[in-house]
Order: sequence, then C-alpha cells, then structure tokens
Amino acid sequence: MFVDRIKVFCQAGSGGRGSVSFRREKFVPKGGPDGGDGGRGGDVILRADRHVDNLSNLFYEPIIKAKNGGHGMGKKMHGRSAPDKIVKVPVGTIVWKDEGERGKDEGRRIKGEKETALELTSSFIPHPSSLSPIVDLTRDEQEFILCEGGAGGKGNVHFKSSRNRAPRQYTEGEEGEQGHFILELRTIADAGLIGYPNAGKSTLLRKISAARPKVAAYPFTTLHPIIGVVELSEYRRITIADIPGLIEGAHKGVGLGHEFLRHITRCRIFLFVVDTAGSEGRNPVEDIQNLRRELDLYDTRLSERPWFIIANKMDLAGGKENLKTLRKKFSKIDIVPLSAGTGEGIDELKQKLGTWLE
Repeated sequence: MFVDRIKVFCQAGSGGRGSVSFRREKFVPKGGPDGGDGGRGGDVILRADRHVDNLSNLFYEPIIKAKNGGHGMGKKMHGRSAPDKIVKVPVGTIVWKDEGERGKDEGRRIKGEKETALELTSSFIPHPSSLSPIVDLTRDEQEFILCEGGAGGKGNVHFKSSRNRAPRQYTEGEEGEQGHFILELRTIADAGLIGYPNAGKSTLLRKISAARPKVAAYPFTTLHPIIGVVELSEYRRITIADIPGLIEGAHKGVGLGHEFLRHITRCRIFLFVVDTAGSEGRNPVEDIQNLRRELDLYDTRLSERPWFIIANKMDLAGGKENLKTLRKKFSKIDIVPLSAGTGEGIDELKQKLGTWLE
C-alpha cells in the first residue's frame, strides 16, 4: 500500500510532578525538605529516512503519543525523563499544522540546526494551500521536533526558606504539546518522466534502471510515483521518478491530477515521454503542448524548469514522420528518439541525461 498524504494526531509526553518529601535519617534531626523534581516528557520527533518511501507506517498509527516523565522522589531524586518518540518519514515530507485544531507552536525547531483514527481519504483532509507549512524534510537523517514534551514539576526542596523550613508545596509537570498535522510526501528525484497514460514511461524506467514498475496494455497501470536509480559513466548515478499518467484537466484534479502533479514539483528537470507513433490516436505535438499547459496551470514556476523530449515507440509505423514534425515544432529542445520496448536509443538517452543534469 502506497500512502503519500495523511492526517495524524500527535501528543508529546507531560512532565512528571515534583515530590514532597522530608529527610528522615538516624542522627539527622530535622533534615529538611528533599523532594526531587519530576522528569521531562518525551518529544515527538520526525526523522527523514531515505530507506522509507511512503507514509504507510502512519496509516496504522495515526495517533502518535510519547510517554510521560517520571515523578520526583525523596532524597532529591529526579524523576526519569521519558524517551523521545521518533517517527521515520520519507525524505521529501512536508508537514502542515491543521489550523482548525489547538496546539502549542512554541519551542519547535529543527534538530541539528541550532483521538481517533483519522480517515485517509483526501476529501477528509484540508488542502495544504489553506494551511501554514511547518517544515520540509529534504535531507536524510534530518530531524524535526513536531511536539515538544513538557518540563517536569518542582519538588518541595525548591520552596524552602528561612521562614518556610518545612514546605509542602510542589508543582505539577507541564503538559506536552499536541495537535493535528497533515503530512504529505513530494517525491525527490533528479528527473521526472511526464506523459500521457500508455506513453511508455514505466517500460522506459525498467530499461534504464533496476526499478520494476508494473507494465500492462491499459492506461493508469502506474498508480503512484516510482523512483529508479540510473547508473551513468564515471561512477555517477541519478534518480528518475516515473510519474503516473497525466490527462487534460489534471491541474483541476481530473484523473487524480493533484495526487500526481505534486510529485513533479521536486524534480530538477522534466522529461516528456510521448508516443511518437500516435498508436493511442493522439498527436505527439499536441501531447507536449497539453502537458506543458497543465504544468503551467498547476504552478507557473514549473514552466521555468529545464525540459526535454523523449520520442518513444520509434519502432512503430508513423514514428519517423512524426519525429520530423516534433523537431520542427520544438527546434530549440533536445529530443531523443528511442524505443523502450526494443531498447534502441537507451544508451544515447543515458549520455544525454548526464549532460542535461549538469
């Protein structure tokens, strides 16, 4: 199961209460107060991990709670501080605070840089455009304190004075932060394969990397982004994301457009894969124009990214004629003709990838 967007409830641990205690020891009359402080509550920490590729672990744990701190004891013994609750998330996870829920925001920081199970369905999760982003975890091992644990309470030893020699005052531990949060994964890759359904993106990714996306003779066989690692010359390697097929109106959410388009925003370059032979009854020139329009309507900044064309299915009839039209229409754009089915042109594409990403 692939999950790239989920709403969770997080609660940090509360601090332990302070202790009221007096020293009672042989030959030590009136030893005075010796109540210890309570322990600190555990934090809820998000940790980006490159070995995690989606948020499915939170599907089974939508309520995340850290433990409370231990209570203080006599002889000035400090209560045990609770361990932090560390939640591993994929690199590229963005976190939003659900403004409709109450919770503290103070004290939140990126480390190292000094009540019910909730529905997964998108219709139950507010769109992030209306919310305030908290953090973007873009590096492996990057940590972020989502909810900070409460401080422990003070024991009665802190309240002694010349006028109050037997204090019985103490303080309760502070409550930990809590709140509802929306986590969304946006795939990070060097290049993104963009195209209509059945353009041959998954077949191409299988040819140039060890990734094994599903391939079938019907549209929308790829239902979630798949990352492949491509080995280049001179011990270089790049990552390529196979983005599920886009259709006209994707920027409005047609065909789960928003579910797919948000993964494109991370890619450094765009590779438009087109059915050059027109075997699906579409015109390759119109396909490029429509896809470019969808990206621009979704986010105008995407139009400024470098982009190139992969003319696929050159082994089919009509491919060579349509390739000439493509080169005439997009004369300033690099076009690599190939056939993902037969493997023709794959070596040339790998050479071009290294040049494009430089």
